Amino acid sequence: MTTPLPGSPETGGAPALGIERLLLVITGSVSAAHMPFWLNWLGMTYPDLEIKVVVTPSAGRFVTRTALSTGPGGREVCTDTWPGEDTHALHVEWGEWAQAVLVYPASFQFLARLALGLADTPALLAAQCTTAPVVVAPGLPPGGWQSPACVAHVTALKARPNTEVLTPLQGLSRATGRQEAWTPAMLPDTLRAIERLR
Repeated sequence: MTTPLPGSPETGGAPALGIERLLLVITGSVSAAHMPFWLNWLGMTYPDLEIKVVVTPSAGRFVTRTALSTGPGGREVCTDTWPGEDTHALHVEWGEWAQAVLVYPASFQFLARLALGLADTPALLAAQCTTAPVVVAPGLPPGGWQSPACVAHVTALKARPNTEVLTPLQGLSRATGRQEAWTPAMLPDTLRAIERLR
């Protein structure tokens, strides 16, 4: 007997999702290591959902593009860098294509850059310019969520009409071995947030 995945229809936890195209930005938080699991869950729970995955260079410390591209139907995995000599406007393409943007997990660095209005990568610029819902799920080190800088950044992002920042869950710190790290909200909760913004 197979155990249902968390949030799957069998467990009654999969929220309705009214979008067909999701831009998923994976940043350099240690929780990025769990993203192959969540992508498989998305593929099995929402088989018609198109997912474009964008990986920041720092996320590559925790998960590979190959691991992210496997699973039901395969998926496009891009790196969050400008395409060299190519004049292709990735930020415009991604921003227009996406019906929702999910930053999961959001590192402290990415959260801060987004809140400050920086746009020095295609994913940041797409998130700054899109009118689609943008949901940010921070995954932070011990002390990160309570820090004055983080509080200010979250306040700034919550003032945007199309943006929601989800409160992270307290979890085990790999650095200290204590329950003092901040792990991203469960992925089904991020989808509920997308629907609230829609």
